[in-house]
Amino acid sequence: MDNTSRRAIAAWLFICCLMVFATLVVGGVTRLTHSGLSIVRWQPIVGTVPPLTQADWQQTFAQYQKTPEYQQVNRRMDLGEFKHIFWWEYAHRLLGRSIGLVFLLPFLYFLARRRVDRALAPRLAGIFVLGGLQGAMGWYMVKSGLVADPRVSQYRLTAHLGLAFVIFTAMFWVALGLMNEREKTSRRDGLASLQRFAAWLALTVFVMVLAGGFLAGLHGGLAYNTFPSMNGHFVPPDMFALSPWFANFFNNPSTAQFDHRLIAWLLILLVPAFWLRSLRVTLAPRARLAANLLLLVFALQVGLGISTLLLVVPVPLAALHQDVAMVLFATVLWVNHELRVAAPR
Repeated sequence: MDNTSRRAIAAWLFICCLMVFATLVVGGVTRLTHSGLSIVRWQPIVGTVPPLTQADWQQTFAQYQKTPEYQQVNRRMDLGEFKHIFWWEYAHRLLGRSIGLVFLLPFLYFLARRRVDRALAPRLAGIFVLGGLQGAMGWYMVKSGLVADPRVSQYRLTAHLGLAFVIFTAMFWVALGLMNEREKTSRRDGLASLQRFAAWLALTVFVMVLAGGFLAGLHGGLAYNTFPSMNGHFVPPDMFALSPWFANFFNNPSTAQFDHRLIAWLLILLVPAFWLRSLRVTLAPRARLAANLLLLVFALQVGLGISTLLLVVPVPLAALHQDVAMVLFATVLWVNHELRVAAPR
């Protein structure tokens, strides 16, 4: 594959990454404004057209009025208020569908023009399959809230969030590789251990994202709104209120918040330690830039997390906290990639 094709495919994948990020942004606001259950049918093709007439709106609203969420939570909601939550969910679904098209059509074009080599084609096809699974997972998540207890399952929410990060990772990593095809360089003192450190750091950030999914699904951010203690406690007194004990880690809002905090404290130790260790290793300029940026983005994320907690989860801050989580994850992926292919010779 020639250099022009590599750069064109990389640019396309970076655009898809930006669209995944935009979908995360809208999805976060959709969740925080309780808009996710406003569209009660999954119509991948027909559903791309929103209600266009007053009669269409009345019919769509009537469908929502039959749901437990309307009957138990939003009985006083009028059509104007319904339109507000509808548009957030509609935008989230439309973005998801758009990613599918923006990925598929150029992929077919590159294949037809023989600009994708044999090693890359299966990886790109696999990413497209993951995208289809994500659409199905999104509807599977919504269905969990269209029941007598109108709350989306925290398990399905976390799976939906985690899969978005997996898809982003796959596209971002392939794009980085296409932009820099240099071979791995010779080992330098401390570089191997720094690479391992960076890999564990990426895994820890991803686990924290999953913990954040459970926290969001359980509305655990409302449980304890003090910092650094949890209402004067290091461990919340109701951390093991449920039986059996292991159920608390997935169903107890207080435990979910404790888990999220604990991983945050771990990263507060690990990220600066990684940065300090990186100063003792000779790195290429891009790798050094990535390491420095990681420290800055992480500091921003910690500040957003604490502010979101202390201010009792305001929608703008909470949404920004989720958005920066993906920026942080992208940064730690970039660090990992640069340490493998951009170390000095």
